[in-house]
Amino acid sequence: MKDIMSDGNDGEGQTDSPDEQIRQHRKRAARKTVIVCVTVLVVVTALLLLIQLQTYTNVRTIDTYTIAEAADSNYRQFADGVLKYSRDGISYLNQNGEEQWNQAYQIKNPFVVTNTTSAAVADKGGNDIIVFREEGVKGEIHTTLPIQKITVSEQGIVCALLKQENMSKIICYDMAGNVLVEHKASAEGMGYPLGVSISPNGEVVQVLYLYTRDGNITSKVVYYNFAEAGEDQTDHQVAYEEYENTIIAEGFFMSQNVSAAAGDNCLLIYKGNDVPKETVKVELKKEIKSVFHSDKYIGLVLKNTGKGGYELRLYDMAGKQILSEEFSGDYGNVKMCGNQVIMYDGARCCIFTRRGTCKFQGEADNTILEIFPISGINKYIMMNTNGMEHIRIVK
Repeated sequence: MKDIMSDGNDGEGQTDSPDEQIRQHRKRAARKTVIVCVTVLVVVTALLLLIQLQTYTNVRTIDTYTIAEAADSNYRQFADGVLKYSRDGISYLNQNGEEQWNQAYQIKNPFVVTNTTSAAVADKGGNDIIVFREEGVKGEIHTTLPIQKITVSEQGIVCALLKQENMSKIICYDMAGNVLVEHKASAEGMGYPLGVSISPNGEVVQVLYLYTRDGNITSKVVYYNFAEAGEDQTDHQVAYEEYENTIIAEGFFMSQNVSAAAGDNCLLIYKGNDVPKETVKVELKKEIKSVFHSDKYIGLVLKNTGKGGYELRLYDMAGKQILSEEFSGDYGNVKMCGNQVIMYDGARCCIFTRRGTCKFQGEADNTILEIFPISGINKYIMMNTNGMEHIRIVK
């Protein structure tokens, strides 16, 4: 009888052990922490989507940095700052408008080419080229023939297209001005060279030729390898393609392995480190207004047919179309910064994201001479006739 009563009262009045209480407390605390973290993550994600998916229409100036002779200069984004250049010289400004270095010169028609590590300024129709990096000027080059176009590798090797009466010369220089390679191109032979581009390592050169005979037009995309892979080839030529009834005038390297060329009715993508080969040909039925690129994407602004406005397209390096958006307005400057396509003309500006969201469409207070994003939500550096402004795009 005693045993039965004892069994019936089993567990009555008992409490959890201290270890069990601690374990349960920790479980409840962990559950609360997970709930708080998930809630914060949802809120932050919603805020980021709200920021990224809406269109802003106004500009708010955060800081202004006055720059001497700002209205008489041109600007180009380079490295983490801005190049300021004119007929009298070039300088490099940091993001606070402070001059890091400057180089005086006398160049009648200056134009600048850049990549991630090196840049060069040249005198179009003249004979002077200056090569520099973020830390300063690295060399000066003097050509014997007038300069038509130049391109620069990441190491600072300059490939120049020089004009001669009956033929053109393509000459590669090191930063000290020494001739590395010299190639002659006659209109009667290969054709008239329209464009030249050099690979990041400075070994492969892409040249675009236009050849005409009996009223027929043919474009030629030719690659020269001036390293070991081209030593046994005639004129170091390692790749050659012809395109009839097409004018191809824009070419560039996106990486050492990927290059591209754009014509009036097609986009061509080539792959190969030493011997590039065409891998993609995109037929275009609209007229190209602008071509631009980053190290990941190729961008086109196409004129709409049968209606007004334009189409913005982006292709990846495999030739896959990843964006198609229509917009109105005529913008003379188009470029890609990270995942943003920035278009501007005068005081007007339009910005699209890589996913197709129109991030900004509006006007600044002054003529925009250069604009690019910096760290911070919706923050940009804008160069204008007053100097440098840090701005934020707002509703």
